Amino acid sequence: MTDTVPYYEDLTEIKKKIWSMLDKAVKDRGSPFRIPVFICGDQSDLDGRIVVLRKSDQSNNIVQYHSDFRSDKIEKLKANKNAAMLFYDKDEKIQVRLKVDCIINHKNDVTKESWSKTQHISRKCYLVDNGPGTESEIPTSGLKPELDNFDYTKEQSEEGYKNFTVIQCKIKSIEWLYLAAKGHRRAKFDIQNKKENWLVP
Repeated sequence: MTDTVPYYEDLTEIKKKIWSMLDKAVKDRGSPFRIPVFICGDQSDLDGRIVVLRKSDQSNNIVQYHSDFRSDKIEKLKANKNAAMLFYDKDEKIQVRLKVDCIINHKNDVTKESWSKTQHISRKCYLVDNGPGTESEIPTSGLKPELDNFDYTKEQSEEGYKNFTVIQCKIKSIEWLYLAAKGHRRAKFDIQNKKENWLVP
């Protein structure tokens, strides 16, 4: 690439840009890529939700997030490991769509490593008595009052590990779209078939 060619007209530079945005999102809570939409299910019951990006691993083409093992998306992923993720950064004018195969990690080395890095404040999510989506007769966080007020130690938070799950998303393809008044640009990186090409936006 020469200095006169902008990054968005060079496939190699675009790929670098995508991974730099994903890497940044893992560390930067303010990054728009930090909270992608995750879509899973089947033809009769597709479902989407916001997740928090927890890891970006270009060498293995994996991104990952955390979940409660009792969440209904776990059963959906057991039935169909195929899913999609959607990222958008308004300031950068970049949309990234991933097609992924999902690996559910529960009570294994992957979850042990991630749990050890999970902060006290974040562990609260896994201490609810009933799983996410359980019906309730009253408005509730699902937590006992003492837990809701963070009146618990890190040792007590270990109880939540049994519900903690890491979803690894093995990327099959990446679609990138750059929105520009002078003309949009779009490209696809087919990782499974080791192919990359431009698309009409």
